Amino acid sequence: MIQLHDKTFVPFIDEKSISTAVKMLAQEIADDIKGETPLFIGVLNGAFMVVSDLMRVYPGNCEVSFVKLASYEGTTTSGKVSELIGINESLEGRTVILVEDIVDTGNTLEVLHQIFSNQNLKSLKTATLFFKPEAYKKNLKIDYIGIEIPNKFIVGYGLDYDGLGRNLSQVYQLKTQHMTNIILFGPPGAGKGTQAEVLKDSYNLVHISTGDVFRYNIKNETELGLSAKSYMDKGQLVPDEVTINMLKAEVEKNEGANGFIFDGFPRTEAQAKALDKLLNFKNTQVNGMVALEVDDEVLVKRLLERGKTSGRPDDADESIIRNRIKVYYDETAILKGYYQKENKYFGVDGVGSIEEITERLKKVIDGL
Repeated sequence: MIQLHDKTFVPFIDEKSISTAVKMLAQEIADDIKGETPLFIGVLNGAFMVVSDLMRVYPGNCEVSFVKLASYEGTTTSGKVSELIGINESLEGRTVILVEDIVDTGNTLEVLHQIFSNQNLKSLKTATLFFKPEAYKKNLKIDYIGIEIPNKFIVGYGLDYDGLGRNLSQVYQLKTQHMTNIILFGPPGAGKGTQAEVLKDSYNLVHISTGDVFRYNIKNETELGLSAKSYMDKGQLVPDEVTINMLKAEVEKNEGANGFIFDGFPRTEAQAKALDKLLNFKNTQVNGMVALEVDDEVLVKRLLERGKTSGRPDDADESIIRNRIKVYYDETAILKGYYQKENKYFGVDGVGSIEEITERLKKVIDGL
């Protein structure tokens, strides 16, 4: 996190993603104008970094100029655009690409189009690195879009908050809400489901169980449920994309939640990265992966005992139980390493009474 004036910002878009988006914009423009020499006109102050990198990777001849406008006051758009400054050369017959760092309401863009419409251009196109579709209010076409983002205030890579932050090499998003997001893991028989129910009430969190989400979507024959079932019926693993979209839908159902307990997700590094991306988009992050640690022999004994009343055949067969435990360790070994690198992995002794284990978990969560 970083502090600019009185605001706190959290990481949102990294340098690699920005670089990829700029290269994509450059190639799309080059492919579109087919060998012409465009005049890139950057909108200052924000677009100086975008224009610089765009020219550096542009696969052909190009020229550059800048204009200056002002539309932001603090973290809100004023709706007022100042007079245009900076165009001295003739633009007649030119292909002009207006380059914006970000387009939100479109007020600035509308004024620019009004000004340049009287310049007898060959063509006028607009490129923006960041675009907020939720905020956009105009009918003007934006020809080239790098990255679509939610309607949140961002800084970095040319964008500022009251003068600060333009020099940051990646983009940060305004931290507006504190959320606690826990990944609760544990082998079969560790008591994970019981603890999740206790913790969600203690911290007023939303418990998202992958198993419950799958069963709901399949039972209600949602599009995602039908897709998942088609793989399961063939004995195939459900692709990460389907699972991630189910979890995304659950998160979006609970807008404004204090946070989430993710139970049974993620199970792969790809899913972990997708969860990071989803939560970053919501201006939050995973606080920690908390894993209940229980000796294998204790787990086997617990599950065999549970099998006497649960009616589950996989709780009654010791060989199946041991295989389930092995699969758990095979899956979580990768995730343990992933979250340890971020200092977000926490092992908790899962042996004892429910109350004792709960207190251990709370001590970890309170520390986050």
